[in-house]
Amino acid sequence: MGKDFHDNQKVIPMGRILAIDYGMKRTGLAVTDPMRIIATALDTVESGKLIDYLKTYFVREAVDEVVIGMPKRLNNEDSETAPLVRKFVEVFKITFPDKPIALADERFTSSQAQRTMIDGGMKKKDRQVKGNVDKISATLILQNYLQSKGY
Repeated sequence: MGKDFHDNQKVIPMGRILAIDYGMKRTGLAVTDPMRIIATALDTVESGKLIDYLKTYFVREAVDEVVIGMPKRLNNEDSETAPLVRKFVEVFKITFPDKPIALADERFTSSQAQRTMIDGGMKKKDRQVKGNVDKISATLILQNYLQSKGY
């Protein structure tokens, strides 16, 4: 019998990439599969409970990189919520010093999330659940990041 094509190839396990759409009240989370092919909405968490949530998640799942959405204005300057996000980034770095962080421009993700929900046929009642917008925004941030890195 012939040798299986895969006999000489090693599959290198990769950790997931996690995206964070940090907000004043709620934070949307999205994550890739271990092979970094698909971005999927993960959860919406109260921002004050996010660090504890991530501690638990990082124990359960291998995450090699974190992408955090940075709110910008149309002129590329920080938006009014950017200082809040920057403060979270500092807390994240102290709490998880081994996790590499990438900051991603999150302009238009909320409006794209609304459009995605409409195009996907989501009922108006479900579109008004703010946590849904946060999760989809995080997914869009992650998809854009993956595309920019050529995954």
